[in-house]
Amino acid sequence: MNIIFKNANLFDGQHAQLQQNSWLKVDDLTGKVVATGTGTAPEAKRVVDLQGKYLMPGLINAHTHIMMNPVTNKLEYLSETEATVTALNNLQELLKAGVTYIRDCGCAFDVDVKLAKLQQEKVLGGTEIMPSGRPMTMTGGHGDFIEEPDGSATWGHLTDSEDAMRKAVRQEFKRGAKNIKVMATGGVMSATDEVDDIELSLAELKVAVEEAHSKHMTVASHAQGNQGIQNSLVAGVDSIEHGIYIDEDQAAFMREKNIFLVPTLNAPTAISQDGRGKLPEYMLRKNDLVKSDFFKNVSQAIKQGVKVVVGTDAGTPFNFFGKGTWNELKLIVELGASSAQALFGATKYAAELLKIDDLYGTLAAGKFADFLILDDNPLENVGSLESLKAVYKKGKKVN
Repeated sequence: MNIIFKNANLFDGQHAQLQQNSWLKVDDLTGKVVATGTGTAPEAKRVVDLQGKYLMPGLINAHTHIMMNPVTNKLEYLSETEATVTALNNLQELLKAGVTYIRDCGCAFDVDVKLAKLQQEKVLGGTEIMPSGRPMTMTGGHGDFIEEPDGSATWGHLTDSEDAMRKAVRQEFKRGAKNIKVMATGGVMSATDEVDDIELSLAELKVAVEEAHSKHMTVASHAQGNQGIQNSLVAGVDSIEHGIYIDEDQAAFMREKNIFLVPTLNAPTAISQDGRGKLPEYMLRKNDLVKSDFFKNVSQAIKQGVKVVVGTDAGTPFNFFGKGTWNELKLIVELGASSAQALFGATKYAAELLKIDDLYGTLAAGKFADFLILDDNPLENVGSLESLKAVYKKGKKVN
């Protein structure tokens, strides 16, 4: 049976203009859009009159850590049960905020992979997950966190050679990961390093890309220092995560090669705003050291036309799953993007990066009817997402 949603101001995720007096026909059985149009809507047994409200695609957040609690900031000695419960709670918060799809970028115990399998089996609904499983890191590097109360597990795979990298990527492929996360550099949240430390060699990164791409997986590179960014680009990754010290030449290369930037601006913002007196000194020191350069460099990448995708690093300190995606969109606009460009980063650009744009990211015939209903116009102000009234997943209202 078809459902008609009519009398909407439509932002379809594909065009930078609103389509006024629009309608959407959805197949209730498949959850897919059958057709869209403007003017008089077709007849149907079920009709929802949106009375001039704004309709747009569900948001995609391309960088989360659903196993993490942004308040407790506990990274080590988690159990798999604790990580799973936290993940399920965070998925609920994401859905309430209109985030209908995520790419999780590193999860202990492969919890994201296991939950994604339950979604494929229709045991679990809600915000869909593209899983990365456990990330690839070096001994003592960013992501070498000890897990399980008895210390018997690590958060990341310790890939200290090309052979170790090849085996770890193949293990994640076997378990069901769809993306491989590599830690090319140090990071703000690791106690042992600096953000410009090189932590995976170029040869190791090339192996990760070769193995992933030969198995229809993408590669996301945590790359903060300039040389780590360069190594990642040479290796052929699909996206640079964070990209704190991205330079103009690298931005031009990314634009030319259609490599995406996922800056996660909300992560340093949250640490600056809420972390004083609560977080370890090394985190605050590193965050204060790089934040200004980070925002300046991302701004120049936006101006050069790099496709910037919305990802928040949700789960890191005080970086919440609810409003974090909305905050990220505002920050991207503050750095020079138009509202439409920012929204593309949470719709069509994000879907392109995740290679799910055949079914997600825009509202068009044949794609899943993941959409939001707002009181206010998001193309005039991305802050209008705070006027969110309803969330639909595959044509069914979920919030």
